[in-house]
Amino acid sequence: MVTLLQLLYAAIVLGFILLIAGLVSVYVTTEPMPYVHIHESEKYFKDPNQGNKKTPFATIKDRPSKNLSVIVPSYNEEERLPIMLDQAIEFLEARLKKNASNTYEIIVVDDGSRDSTSEVGLEYSKRYGTDKVRVLTLERNRGKGGAVRVGMFSSRGEYLIFADADGATEFPDFEHLESAMKQINTKDHGMAIVCGSRAHLQTEAVAKRTMFRTFLMYGFHFLVWFLCVKGIKDTQCGFKLFTREASLRLFYNLHINRWAFDVELLYIAQRLNIPIAEVAVNWTEIDGSKMVPVWSWLQMGRDLILIRLRYILGIWRIDRSIKSQ
Repeated sequence: MVTLLQLLYAAIVLGFILLIAGLVSVYVTTEPMPYVHIHESEKYFKDPNQGNKKTPFATIKDRPSKNLSVIVPSYNEEERLPIMLDQAIEFLEARLKKNASNTYEIIVVDDGSRDSTSEVGLEYSKRYGTDKVRVLTLERNRGKGGAVRVGMFSSRGEYLIFADADGATEFPDFEHLESAMKQINTKDHGMAIVCGSRAHLQTEAVAKRTMFRTFLMYGFHFLVWFLCVKGIKDTQCGFKLFTREASLRLFYNLHINRWAFDVELLYIAQRLNIPIAEVAVNWTEIDGSKMVPVWSWLQMGRDLILIRLRYILGIWRIDRSIKSQ
């Protein structure tokens, strides 16, 4: 007759076998460095004022010709995108009038949308010209991280910020990030990151959430702290400013293409000793989020474990040699 001790022993052995099989599977199916393929059509933008003439984007390794590049990852955002662009352009145009050196470009990255996101973006290209607003239409959906990366790699700015298309963060708060950037970007390597943060709004958010969603939120924050990133209270705010050199090195090494990409970016940054600042921003929850609260958090939790596991085991690597010059 099988005893309880024998059953426990069998369960331990089976668990150990499954763990080894899982680790082998992760190792065999994972490449050490990310492979980023940019399709031929993604290397060009259309100019609606010249019969949709196709012109090649810049590349991240080119010398910067603008002060700021604004990358707007957009998936099915035909309704929310205009509100965000109107606020951003109003702010950026006012800055430009005050100081001619505050040149900018906005790159709307259509991440394989099924609606008219690209057409909405092209209306702004027509209105303001493609020197200021460009649309990068991806052939397929890559995920938010993948869309931001391709946008970064196609930019001209000395500084680069990605901002969510929903306009949840008030774009004029860019000035707070810019001020913090000047304070921490003092190293010879020219790399720094400033993260917009909603951590100061957490108490109010908890009051509005169910106990289960609050538990998931705190669980996710604990996993981020325990497994990947120390010292950053809000890793997920879609409002982050980079120097050009930091953007090149981080996005070149980025493996995660979807929701947890922010965490891996900051993990790599801390491994490379890149200075990071966190600045409070005004943020309003906007209807129409593409995240499914519970399922997306569970997926991100899984990704956090895999990020840590793959780096610890040396399955994923960081190329420290990549530089713009």
